Amino acid sequence: MNSKRQFFKRRTVRLAVIGMLMALGACHRAGRADPVASATERRELLLRPDAEYWNEPSPAEYRVSVETTKGTFVIAVTRALAPRGADRFYRLVRAGYFDDSRFFRVVPGFIAQFGIPGDPAITRVWKDRRMPDDSARASNVRGMIAYAMTGPNTRTTQLFISLVDNSRIDAQGFAPIGQVVSGMEVVDQLYGGYGETAGGGMRAGRQERMMNEGNPHLDRDFPKLDRIVRARVEN
Repeated sequence: MNSKRQFFKRRTVRLAVIGMLMALGACHRAGRADPVASATERRELLLRPDAEYWNEPSPAEYRVSVETTKGTFVIAVTRALAPRGADRFYRLVRAGYFDDSRFFRVVPGFIAQFGIPGDPAITRVWKDRRMPDDSARASNVRGMIAYAMTGPNTRTTQLFISLVDNSRIDAQGFAPIGQVVSGMEVVDQLYGGYGETAGGGMRAGRQERMMNEGNPHLDRDFPKLDRIVRARVEN
């Protein structure tokens, strides 16, 4: 009997995920914003990175509204700047990947970095899912958003917003996918008192605890970090 129950439970979960994929795909093709979906459905989607959903391209241009504990800012993404990066960001946002995550690396006069989820199970799925590089077609000036990386073809899910003109890092291959077009004053207010100590950048090699323990660790040991309440693709 237990085996039978487990079979039907797994089947129910699979059907729910398939329904979620179909709904997201239909809304994308129709040009509509995200469908209403439960947190459970979004989590199941994030735990299936090989689903067909993750292969569909993003629109040529789209905007993402990011609600934070300091207020809301809007990112305008242009796919032509960095197609692979824009596609992944679009899909991650729509699946709720960034919701309730922290701005774990805010360095005043440099960048505000995010992109590690608060749920370690989701982190384990995505932390090593690298994508090929995009050629840099824009400069990392103030307000631009790009993926963090450790070298060629190492981008995953972590992104940073330049708080100042960081064009000096252009030569390293950081390819912006878009820019903050509204609410940059909100980004400027994100708590930066911890600097590199809450986990630092990808190259520092100090993110393991944050990835393994998630939000409970950050909220206990770095309680002043600001968080993304939710990020959504606008109409």
